[in-house]
Amino acid sequence: MKTAFSLLPTLALCAPIGAHALPLLSEVFYDATGSDDGLSFVELSAAPGTVLDGLLVEAINGSNGEVTHSIVLSGVVGSDGLFVLADALADGTTQVVGADLTANFDFQNGPDSVVLRDASGVLDALGYGAFGPDDFFAGEGAPAPDAVAGESLARVFADLDTDDNAADFVAGAPTPGSAAFANVPEPGSGALLGLGLLALAGRRRSQASEASAQRGVAERSRNAASVALVARSHEAGLLPDRA
Repeated sequence: MKTAFSLLPTLALCAPIGAHALPLLSEVFYDATGSDDGLSFVELSAAPGTVLDGLLVEAINGSNGEVTHSIVLSGVVGSDGLFVLADALADGTTQVVGADLTANFDFQNGPDSVVLRDASGVLDALGYGAFGPDDFFAGEGAPAPDAVAGESLARVFADLDTDDNAADFVAGAPTPGSAAFANVPEPGSGALLGLGLLALAGRRRSQASEASAQRGVAERSRNAASVALVARSHEAGLLPDRA
């Protein structure tokens, strides 16, 4: 585990220019039940072996566009295609299991945005919460909902981006380092719905038994979101045509 440097707040210089295929913001957890210290995290999705050195994860204040946190990344994406940046405790450790990199950050509840950028511009962005006409939205498409305390915002598929946060992200129990991927060979169209349902059933959410009822509700929501997103992605040409 490494520790990242957090830069001083600045002002956002530009709005997102659209997401690249990879890397992507795949999950963001910013509001734990109780204290967030050592529990917040940002998960990235990218091809295994992708070098993240020099990329920035930035938190954008929805009220004025200020960059409240700017975290310099370092490290390489592992064989699972995921990389977890975790909030550090005072001693440099974290409570996020399997973290690849730690830094000191505390993202705000919405309306706010999280942006992934490199030297050339924005690679991906997530805006969440209810933005008013005078608020600063730095996400893509329509904002994702503001997750309740104890839930994260995660992509339906970690490697699929339709440039619409409301369609791409759903709220549920945090699962750092675990995700479903859409980038697999496609079966015949008769199996398409089964692919979406099975992927989401196994997606990200293996939790303690006391949370099973809440998790079941969230998973049913993700199942429906998964099927809808697969259909939309085929229409937009983001996935291969059905056989």
